[in-house]
Amino acid sequence: MTIKAGIVGATGYTGEELLRLLSRHPEVQITLATSTSQPGEKVSEIFPDLKTLDLIFETLHDETIGEKCSVLFSCLPHSESMQHVPNWLRQGIKVIDLSADFRYRTPQAYEKSYGRHTSPDLLAKAVYGLPEIYREKIKKASLIGNPGCYPTSALLGLIPLLKNKMISEEGIIIDSKSGMSGAGRSKVEGGLREDVQDSFYAYSLEKHRHASEIEQEISLIAGKEVSIRFTPHLLPIDRGILSTIYARPKWKCDTKKLLKTFQDFYKGEPFVQVLPEGKFPKIKETTKTNNIQIGAFYDDHSKLVVIITALDNLMKGASSQAVQNMNLICGFEETTGLI
Repeated sequence: MTIKAGIVGATGYTGEELLRLLSRHPEVQITLATSTSQPGEKVSEIFPDLKTLDLIFETLHDETIGEKCSVLFSCLPHSESMQHVPNWLRQGIKVIDLSADFRYRTPQAYEKSYGRHTSPDLLAKAVYGLPEIYREKIKKASLIGNPGCYPTSALLGLIPLLKNKMISEEGIIIDSKSGMSGAGRSKVEGGLREDVQDSFYAYSLEKHRHASEIEQEISLIAGKEVSIRFTPHLLPIDRGILSTIYARPKWKCDTKKLLKTFQDFYKGEPFVQVLPEGKFPKIKETTKTNNIQIGAFYDDHSKLVVIITALDNLMKGASSQAVQNMNLICGFEETTGLI
């Protein structure tokens, strides 16, 4: 059964990736792509590698959007999606939102990082779209809050050990490095590429919005409020995230036990690669895929558990994870269009 899908805000990096992914998805017909910067332009002229896609960028009209699609991906900026989603849901559309607007469980949590939420009643309806953790809930959802790129890289590395009570929730340190595309097309084309060329630096040191998203999910597992130390960095590369995570073990463990826990937890997961002992993730090996690589070891010198993850921030950290969520809510094979 072919579904009709639309992308709102389709000229940004995540929108472009969605166009590419959905154009080759055997169960999807793209019937709508909106843009505020390129209305009336052919998709194939803005993105020449999509020359077979016969589609024109449109202006968003909420009132008639339900006539064009049954599934909608929103790539609008934070605080904008929430203004449209209630209308889309009333029209029976299933919505996958790639902003932060529906990732939080309470309006208070959202407001601490992003400001006032104008559709707080929908937060209880939304499902956090991390398939490896919330698969069954996602299947029944009509509104998905697609996780952030840094949270995806951190949570998939932490949750197996937290759920198995192998590491403490206290004192977790997450040191993440991202390619510049994580900042968005406007910033990259507005001078960020030149700024980061031949350089490497930390940013948002005192407060990064993704920290609260990670804390929310860890706190749910811990059953209490948890704080982390999160430090993001910009790499002079286009895409990819590598996170190094440090945690205190709750009991005596070793590298073999850590890796066995990951292997058991992610057994059968098509997009999670748990690397063997002595092997560690590389951004290059996940580029343009929906895969996340995970490596880990116990450092006997510092008495810390060290977890390393790598993924493509535009794919598993955004657009391909959104397609993975779409496959689940539409009843398709989860890997369709992704491998």
